[in-house]
Amino acid sequence: MAAGFDTWESYFYPPPDAGTLRNLLDERDPDVLLVKEYGRAAVRQRELLSGADVAMDQTYDAEHVRAIHRHLFQDVYEWAGEFRSVNISKGVGRGFGDIKTGEVDRLLEDARTRVVGTDWSRLDREGFGEKAAVVFAYLNQAHPFREGNGRAAKVFMEHVAERSRFTLDYGQVSPEVWNQASQLSQPDMFAYDPEPASLVPVFRAIAQPRTNGPAGLPSTRSVLRASYPQAATEATSQPPHTGPQTRRSGPYMPGRGSGHGMGE
Repeated sequence: MAAGFDTWESYFYPPPDAGTLRNLLDERDPDVLLVKEYGRAAVRQRELLSGADVAMDQTYDAEHVRAIHRHLFQDVYEWAGEFRSVNISKGVGRGFGDIKTGEVDRLLEDARTRVVGTDWSRLDREGFGEKAAVVFAYLNQAHPFREGNGRAAKVFMEHVAERSRFTLDYGQVSPEVWNQASQLSQPDMFAYDPEPASLVPVFRAIAQPRTNGPAGLPSTRSVLRASYPQAATEATSQPPHTGPQTRRSGPYMPGRGSGHGMGE
């Protein structure tokens, strides 16, 4: 972890700029930072998807996920590529993977196991949608970074798709459909494993036959559309330390898993 990012408050500037994540641009306006961050990350995302000479081992493990995030956000955040040091949630319900108990690492290992254990080249669209939904559900539940999980996950899933006969066009689904399906994939209150059924039709919809040669390079507009920008303070919130949360059948239980959409 980058030095100094060990508490919730340490990710933000002090008042009066407390709503803005600390950044290498020293931009204090959260709305301006959002625009600058998405612009720079979009350029880096195009590098990763264009076949440019970017050294990255596609091992589908935690280090692979870190490398993607590091490349995407190297121009904006000191902690690019470093897992968050705090637990986070989105909306009501249980939080994402508990970073304190090693649950994030476990979820990422579960995603890796499902990638390398699948013969992606033999899958038709129906089978691809099912298998890809499972991988993404575990990655979504891990939510390993303080910001930028959605964009890192989409590149990761593109790397998974490279093993198949398909590429991914995230513009085939709306932000509302994507986020709702991701939220519905979260585990039951006291369970660990996500429930990817809601994501299966989404991945079948975005799966497009791969033509001869390299996968199609998305335009900057489609990259930004796929990312569904949200300000950091709107996208995630710190889980409460005490008291119940209204979510299905019980309170938030740190270390037992949760998840929502990955739009940030």
